[in-house]
Amino acid sequence: MKVLGVIPARYASTRFPAKPLADLAGKAMIEWVYGQAKKCTGLARVVVATDHEKIFDHLQNAGADVCMTGQHHLSGTDRCFEALQQQHEKYDGVVNIQGDEPFIDPAQINLVIELLASGAALATLVKKIEKHEHLNNPNVVKAVVAANGYALYFSRSPVPHVRMKEMGEWLRYQVFFKHIGMYGYRAEVLAEITALAPSPLETSESLEQLRWLENGYRIKVAETQLETLGIDTPEDLEAARMHLVKNT
Repeated sequence: MKVLGVIPARYASTRFPAKPLADLAGKAMIEWVYGQAKKCTGLARVVVATDHEKIFDHLQNAGADVCMTGQHHLSGTDRCFEALQQQHEKYDGVVNIQGDEPFIDPAQINLVIELLASGAALATLVKKIEKHEHLNNPNVVKAVVAANGYALYFSRSPVPHVRMKEMGEWLRYQVFFKHIGMYGYRAEVLAEITALAPSPLETSESLEQLRWLENGYRIKVAETQLETLGIDTPEDLEAARMHLVKNT
Protein backbone atom coordinates (compact mmCIF):
# COMPACT_ATOMS: atom_id res chain seq x y z
CA MET A 1 0.00 0.00 0.00
CA LYS A 2 1.44 3.36 -1.06
CA VAL A 3 0.77 5.99 1.60
CA LEU A 4 1.37 9.74 1.62
CA GLY A 5 2.12 11.47 4.92
CA VAL A 6 0.74 15.00 5.12
CA ILE A 7 1.52 17.47 7.92
CA PRO A 8 -0.99 20.36 7.84
CA ALA A 9 0.65 23.60 9.02
CA ARG A 10 -1.63 26.60 9.44
CA TYR A 11 -0.01 29.94 10.24
CA ALA A 12 -2.88 31.63 12.08
CA SER A 13 -3.75 30.45 15.58
CA THR A 14 -5.82 32.22 18.24
CA ARG A 15 -3.80 30.89 21.17
CA PHE A 16 -0.40 30.68 19.45
CA PRO A 17 0.12 32.68 16.21
CA ALA A 18 2.85 31.37 13.86
CA LYS A 19 3.08 28.22 15.98
CA PRO A 20 4.70 26.02 13.27
CA LEU A 21 7.71 28.35 13.19
CA ALA A 22 8.16 28.51 16.98
CA ASP A 23 11.77 27.84 17.93
CA LEU A 24 12.46 24.55 19.65
CA ALA A 25 16.15 23.97 20.37
CA GLY A 26 17.24 25.86 17.28
CA LYS A 27 14.72 24.39 14.85
CA ALA A 28 11.18 25.37 13.95
CA MET A 29 8.61 23.09 15.58
CA ILE A 30 7.30 21.98 12.18
CA GLU A 31 10.82 20.80 11.28
CA TRP A 32 10.79 18.47 14.28
CA VAL A 33 7.48 16.96 13.16
CA TYR A 34 8.73 16.56 9.59
CA GLY A 35 11.92 14.89 10.78
CA GLN A 36 10.02 12.36 12.89
CA ALA A 37 7.57 11.59 10.08
CA LYS A 38 10.43 11.00 7.65
CA LYS A 39 11.63 8.19 9.92
CA CYS A 40 8.39 6.28 9.33
CA THR A 41 9.10 3.25 7.15
CA GLY A 42 5.48 2.93 5.99
CA LEU A 43 5.27 6.31 4.27
CA ALA A 44 6.25 6.61 0.62
CA ARG A 45 6.52 10.38 0.92
CA VAL A 46 6.07 13.11 3.54
CA VAL A 47 4.93 16.64 2.68
CA VAL A 48 4.03 19.66 4.78
CA ALA A 49 0.84 21.36 3.56
CA THR A 50 0.79 25.03 4.58
CA ASP A 51 -1.25 28.15 3.89
CA HIS A 52 1.49 30.72 4.44
CA GLU A 53 4.57 31.81 2.51
CA LYS A 54 6.70 32.20 5.64
CA ILE A 55 6.25 28.53 6.51
CA PHE A 56 6.69 27.51 2.88
CA ASP A 57 9.91 29.48 2.45
CA HIS A 58 11.35 28.34 5.79
CA LEU A 59 10.80 24.67 5.01
CA GLN A 60 12.10 24.96 1.47
CA ASN A 61 15.29 26.53 2.80
CA ALA A 62 15.55 23.69 5.30
CA GLY A 63 15.29 21.12 2.51
CA ALA A 64 11.84 19.81 3.48
CA ASP A 65 9.11 18.76 1.06
CA VAL A 66 6.35 21.39 1.28
CA CYS A 67 3.35 22.53 -0.75
CA MET A 68 1.09 25.58 -0.65
CA THR A 69 -2.61 25.05 0.05
CA GLY A 70 -5.54 27.45 0.35
CA GLN A 71 -6.33 29.59 3.36
CA HIS A 72 -10.02 28.67 3.22
CA HIS A 73 -9.70 25.16 4.66
CA LEU A 74 -11.59 24.59 7.91
CA SER A 75 -9.77 21.41 8.90
CA GLY A 76 -6.52 19.55 8.49
CA THR A 77 -8.43 16.86 6.59
CA ASP A 78 -9.43 19.37 3.92
CA ARG A 79 -5.82 20.53 3.65
CA CYS A 80 -4.65 16.93 3.32
CA PHE A 81 -7.00 16.38 0.41
CA GLU A 82 -5.68 19.40 -1.46
CA ALA A 83 -2.11 18.21 -0.84
CA LEU A 84 -3.06 14.78 -2.22
CA GLN A 85 -4.57 16.40 -5.32
CA GLN A 86 -1.30 18.21 -5.98
CA GLN A 87 0.74 15.00 -6.10
CA HIS A 88 1.95 13.70 -9.47
CA GLU A 89 2.00 10.11 -8.22
CA LYS A 90 -0.98 8.03 -7.17
CA TYR A 91 -1.37 7.09 -3.50
CA ASP A 92 -3.67 4.50 -1.95
CA GLY A 93 -3.90 6.26 1.40
CA VAL A 94 -3.04 9.38 3.35
CA VAL A 95 -1.99 9.86 6.97
CA ASN A 96 -2.77 13.22 8.54
CA ILE A 97 0.08 13.91 10.99
CA GLN A 98 -0.49 16.64 13.56
CA GLY A 99 1.85 19.57 12.98
CA ASP A 100 2.08 20.45 16.67
CA GLU A 101 3.50 17.18 18.00
CA PRO A 102 7.28 17.52 17.55
CA PHE A 103 8.10 14.18 19.19
CA ILE A 104 5.56 12.02 17.37
CA ASP A 105 6.81 8.42 17.28
CA PRO A 106 7.12 6.88 13.79
CA ALA A 107 5.71 3.65 15.25
CA GLN A 108 2.39 5.41 15.86
CA ILE A 109 2.23 6.47 12.21
CA ASN A 110 2.96 2.91 11.14
CA LEU A 111 0.15 1.69 13.41
CA VAL A 112 -2.33 3.86 11.50
CA ILE A 113 -0.93 2.62 8.18
CA GLU A 114 -1.41 -0.99 9.33
CA LEU A 115 -5.10 -0.29 9.94
CA LEU A 116 -5.49 1.10 6.42
CA ALA A 117 -3.58 -1.85 4.94
CA SER A 118 -5.94 -4.26 6.76
CA GLY A 119 -8.89 -2.72 4.91
CA ALA A 120 -10.04 0.16 7.10
CA ALA A 121 -11.51 3.13 5.26
CA LEU A 122 -10.60 5.52 8.08
CA ALA A 123 -8.21 4.96 10.98
CA THR A 124 -7.03 6.66 14.15
CA LEU A 125 -5.43 6.01 17.54
CA VAL A 126 -6.44 6.15 21.20
CA LYS A 127 -4.57 5.89 24.48
CA LYS A 128 -5.86 4.87 27.88
CA ILE A 129 -6.54 7.81 30.20
CA GLU A 130 -4.63 7.47 33.45
CA LYS A 131 -5.14 10.89 35.05
CA HIS A 132 -8.48 11.97 36.46
CA GLU A 133 -7.98 15.61 35.45
CA HIS A 134 -8.03 14.56 31.80
CA LEU A 135 -11.63 13.41 32.10
CA ASN A 136 -12.95 16.92 32.70
CA ASN A 137 -10.54 18.65 30.31
CA PRO A 138 -12.46 19.54 27.11
CA ASN A 139 -9.16 19.77 25.23
CA VAL A 140 -8.62 16.06 25.87
CA VAL A 141 -11.02 14.39 23.45
CA LYS A 142 -12.51 11.17 24.75
CA ALA A 143 -13.17 8.16 22.49
CA VAL A 144 -15.63 5.32 22.97
CA VAL A 145 -14.65 2.18 21.07
CA ALA A 146 -16.72 -0.91 20.25
CA ALA A 147 -15.53 -4.47 20.89
CA ASN A 148 -14.78 -4.84 17.16
CA GLY A 149 -12.30 -1.96 17.28
CA TYR A 150 -14.45 0.67 15.58
CA ALA A 151 -15.18 4.06 17.10
CA LEU A 152 -18.65 4.57 18.55
CA TYR A 153 -18.29 8.23 19.51
CA PHE A 154 -15.88 11.04 20.33
CA SER A 155 -16.59 13.78 22.85
CA ARG A 156 -15.02 16.62 24.78
CA SER A 157 -17.13 15.48 27.74
CA PRO A 158 -16.22 12.51 29.94
CA VAL A 159 -17.90 9.53 28.28
CA PRO A 160 -19.15 7.03 29.17
CA HIS A 161 -20.91 8.21 32.32
CA VAL A 162 -20.32 5.95 35.31
CA ARG A 163 -23.67 5.90 37.09
CA MET A 164 -23.89 6.08 40.88
CA LYS A 165 -20.16 6.65 41.32
CA GLU A 166 -18.32 9.83 42.26
CA MET A 167 -16.43 11.18 39.25
CA GLY A 168 -13.18 11.07 41.19
CA GLU A 169 -13.56 7.28 41.28
CA TRP A 170 -14.54 6.72 37.65
CA LEU A 171 -11.14 5.47 36.52
CA ARG A 172 -11.46 2.61 39.02
CA TYR A 173 -14.64 1.32 37.40
CA GLN A 174 -14.32 2.10 33.69
CA VAL A 175 -11.57 2.30 31.07
CA PHE A 176 -11.52 5.68 29.35
CA PHE A 177 -9.61 6.50 26.18
CA LYS A 178 -8.30 9.80 24.90
CA HIS A 179 -8.17 10.35 21.18
CA ILE A 180 -4.76 10.74 19.56
CA GLY A 181 -5.55 13.14 16.70
CA MET A 182 -3.81 11.38 13.83
CA TYR A 183 -5.96 10.11 10.97
CA GLY A 184 -5.51 7.64 8.17
CA TYR A 185 -7.74 7.77 5.11
CA ARG A 186 -8.02 5.64 2.03
CA ALA A 187 -7.59 8.04 -0.87
CA GLU A 188 -11.09 7.54 -2.31
CA VAL A 189 -12.68 7.95 1.13
CA LEU A 190 -10.76 11.18 1.76
CA ALA A 191 -12.34 12.58 -1.41
CA GLU A 192 -15.79 11.58 -0.14
CA ILE A 193 -15.59 12.92 3.40
CA THR A 194 -14.20 16.30 2.35
CA ALA A 195 -17.29 16.73 0.16
CA LEU A 196 -19.64 16.32 3.15
CA ALA A 197 -21.35 19.30 4.74
CA PRO A 198 -20.70 20.02 8.44
CA SER A 199 -22.96 17.91 10.65
CA PRO A 200 -24.92 18.79 13.81
CA LEU A 201 -22.75 16.66 16.12
CA GLU A 202 -19.56 18.04 14.59
CA THR A 203 -20.79 21.60 15.07
CA SER A 204 -21.80 20.91 18.67
CA GLU A 205 -18.54 19.28 19.76
CA SER A 206 -16.23 20.98 17.22
CA LEU A 207 -14.85 17.57 16.23
CA GLU A 208 -14.64 16.86 12.51
CA GLN A 209 -14.59 13.07 12.90
CA LEU A 210 -18.20 13.19 14.12
CA ARG A 211 -19.20 14.32 10.63
CA TRP A 212 -17.90 11.06 9.27
CA LEU A 213 -19.63 8.93 11.90
CA GLU A 214 -22.87 10.84 11.43
CA ASN A 215 -22.75 10.08 7.72
CA GLY A 216 -22.26 6.35 8.24
CA TYR A 217 -18.50 6.03 7.83
CA ARG A 218 -16.63 3.71 10.19
CA ILE A 219 -13.35 4.64 11.88
CA LYS A 220 -11.05 1.76 12.85
CA VAL A 221 -9.17 2.39 16.09
CA ALA A 222 -5.89 1.04 17.46
CA GLU A 223 -4.63 1.56 20.98
CA THR A 224 -1.16 3.01 21.51
CA GLN A 225 0.85 2.89 24.72
CA LEU A 226 2.97 5.85 23.65
CA GLU A 227 2.27 9.28 25.06
CA THR A 228 2.13 12.36 22.83
CA LEU A 229 3.19 15.90 23.61
CA GLY A 230 1.09 18.41 21.70
CA ILE A 231 1.86 22.12 21.64
CA ASP A 232 -1.21 24.36 21.78
CA THR A 233 0.15 27.31 23.77
CA PRO A 234 3.49 29.04 24.51
CA GLU A 235 3.40 27.27 27.87
CA ASP A 236 3.29 23.92 26.07
CA LEU A 237 6.35 25.00 24.08
CA GLU A 238 8.24 25.57 27.31
CA ALA A 239 7.24 22.08 28.45
CA ALA A 240 8.62 20.70 25.16
CA ARG A 241 11.89 22.51 25.73
CA MET A 242 12.13 21.00 29.20
CA HIS A 243 11.38 17.59 27.70
CA LEU A 244 14.35 17.97 25.37
CA VAL A 245 16.63 19.06 28.20
CA LYS A 246 15.67 16.00 30.27
CA ASN A 247 15.95 13.53 27.39
CA THR A 248 19.13 14.64 25.64
